[in-house]
Amino acid sequence: MKKKKTWREKLLDKKDLPKVVELTGKLKDKFGEGTMVIPAPIEVDEIMRFVPFGKLITVNEIREILRIKHNTTTACPLTTGIFVWISANAAEDDRREGKKNITPYWRTLKSGGFLNPKYPGGDENHKVLLEMEGHKVLKKGKKFFVKDYKNSVVYIEEILTKLSL
Repeated sequence: MKKKKTWREKLLDKKDLPKVVELTGKLKDKFGEGTMVIPAPIEVDEIMRFVPFGKLITVNEIREILRIKHNTTTACPLTTGIFVWISANAAEDDRREGKKNITPYWRTLKSGGFLNPKYPGGDENHKVLLEMEGHKVLKKGKKFFVKDYKNSVVYIEEILTKLSL
């Protein structure tokens, strides 16, 4: 029986990525003419690591950074979201192993400033980690979001500079 990969192994598995593909068919209908980057998991993690204490980023900003980095029309929303999730779980594994310098995944929000219920510990853990950095988290229906999150979003240019782009 094949051994299940750890979150760290999944994060480091490049799977021949990043890859730039031409937008065709349904993708072309949704995103228009051009190209899409399918990022490598470690690229997404690297961007998440550059978000400083007290600042935030959304998956859409990560996609924009990837789009600029790879000079494409867009970045794949599905794989970017999956790789954010993998990064979060790898970071929690690192924390459990006693590592101090982990990816601050809690600073990455879903679009609209919403918390990610799929992060380790769910919404409650995500909320606690954000509040420890001074963010006000509110509930809207069944979902949590960061109040005035746009005021705390890191400038894309800051991340691009750190990536030397």
